[in-house]
Amino acid sequence: MAFALHRAAPAILASAATVVIGMLCLSFADLNSTAGLGPVLAVGIGITFLVMVTLLPALLVICGRWVFWPKRPAFGSPETTGNGFWSRVGNRIAQRPRAVWAVTAGLLLIACLGLFKLDPSGLSTEEAYTKKFDSIQGQSLLINHGLSDTSNTVQVVANTDRIPEAQEAVASIDGLGEPTPVQEIGNDRSYFEATVGADISSTDAFAIVEATRDTVHAVSGADALVGGGSAFYLDTKLASERDNRVIIPIVLVVVFVILVLLLRALISPLILIGTVILSFGAALGISTLLFTEVFTRLPLFESNSGFAHTDPGFPLFAFVFLVALGIDYNIFLMTRVREETAQHGTRKGSLIALTSTGGVITSAGLVLAATFLVLCSLPFVFLVELGFAVALGVLLDTMIVRSVLVTALNLDLGGKVWWPSKLDTGQGEADPGSAEPERETVSV
Repeated sequence: MAFALHRAAPAILASAATVVIGMLCLSFADLNSTAGLGPVLAVGIGITFLVMVTLLPALLVICGRWVFWPKRPAFGSPETTGNGFWSRVGNRIAQRPRAVWAVTAGLLLIACLGLFKLDPSGLSTEEAYTKKFDSIQGQSLLINHGLSDTSNTVQVVANTDRIPEAQEAVASIDGLGEPTPVQEIGNDRSYFEATVGADISSTDAFAIVEATRDTVHAVSGADALVGGGSAFYLDTKLASERDNRVIIPIVLVVVFVILVLLLRALISPLILIGTVILSFGAALGISTLLFTEVFTRLPLFESNSGFAHTDPGFPLFAFVFLVALGIDYNIFLMTRVREETAQHGTRKGSLIALTSTGGVITSAGLVLAATFLVLCSLPFVFLVELGFAVALGVLLDTMIVRSVLVTALNLDLGGKVWWPSKLDTGQGEADPGSAEPERETVSV
């Protein structure tokens, strides 16, 4: 256990730190719901890290090797770095590493083209659910009979002396009902309402709110403000779009800095960041195509019209989960590559690392993907899309990006991945197409 903790703790710490800091980046969000989520998740990851490096090792030592039944390990058994599935995969990649990473990257780039069909414009009330609830059916029935929901209004607040002009301006907007009588609210301010003739969270309602704001803001001296249910959803959408533009670059910079400190290099962190971004784009691209072309037709859902669109916060949540979680597997792999490079060189060390970590990382990826797929059982389109996209991204990262793309790049570039450090001096370097690495015997 002491040997395992000594070797694994740095990678586990770097992984936990990446996720914690990535989640704390959510604190920069304009939306309080998103900003408040970051510290909660960071605390959870921090506590889990402490438990995994203290309580779990202690329990394993107390219980003994029988906890690994039915395949109980024996003392002094060789480390399986020369056989098994991942050893065969590594040897196949080593035959033509440049062709492997070029083809793999090309296929992932093609998958990214699906992003052009991503429509994060938001979900209407009817589109937000995968089931036809009674309330949704009742609302549709009212709309079909020309009865609008009078509870959805725009609320205009302006200076009392200019409120008549604001009322007159609003009356000409298509999609708005007749303005209500003016009510004074004090401090020389008054307000009125007008019914929005569209679903509260639809793009039509957003267009009406924007037209109302443009109109009343043009009234000189009115100092007008426009609120209401649709205005709330519109502002939430705009805040989500802003968070996407701000937080995603911040997360990338933070993850890159952590990788530089961990690997003490510049090239390998850039490669890992690039592969994770590529994995994210491919996962969202494939998911978007499945949502728009398959999920919209699946009889599995009573209502599947919402899969043609996504919630504005979907790209950000998918990115944070996929990058923060996906980079973990690359950290585990590259930390082992770095350890083996000092003795065997980068190319041979990459094959040893792939064989040694392949089973563990794949198992972890399958568990994580299955966990996120549970979200697909909930009747919310946003959570179904998020769970499916993250699960697909995790599987892509563990099965293709980490095992094939990153390994092929390491085998092709060799010691260059550690620039500017002098980690790989070329001693013990194996040709990419050479035979499989020798087995190691770990003595304690």
